[in-house]
Amino acid sequence: VQLQASGGGLVQDGGALRLSCAASGRIFGSYTLGWFRQAAGKAREFVAAIRWNDGRRHYADSVEGRFTISRDNAKNTVYLQMNSLKPEDTAVYYCAATQRNLIYSSFSNEKEYENWGQGTQVTVSS
Repeated sequence: VQLQASGGGLVQDGGALRLSCAASGRIFGSYTLGWFRQAAGKAREFVAAIRWNDGRRHYADSVEGRFTISRDNAKNTVYLQMNSLKPEDTAVYYCAATQRNLIYSSFSNEKEYENWGQGTQVTVSS
């Protein structure tokens, strides 16, 4: 499956953005999709993930309560609604997919994901 991320941009502190990740192939039940981000000079980190078959979600502590991951089965698309954005959320955001139903404890492990999108830049100004 190929992934195409979009929706990034420049927003002020406290603003909102919605990222989209469209999959070119058909996503069946046994998929897990995630969002990761990488700020300049830092390692890539987990943001959120969703298991396609049952919608189970997991969030990084830093975004819990502000970000929401969701999916649209008909469109083969996963979304990341980002509210109350902060300057520290500035990063390139990547969507990723694995053709497995990951267990909850593995959602945040980037090594579990074999397909990656190209990334979309999110910049939050103070």
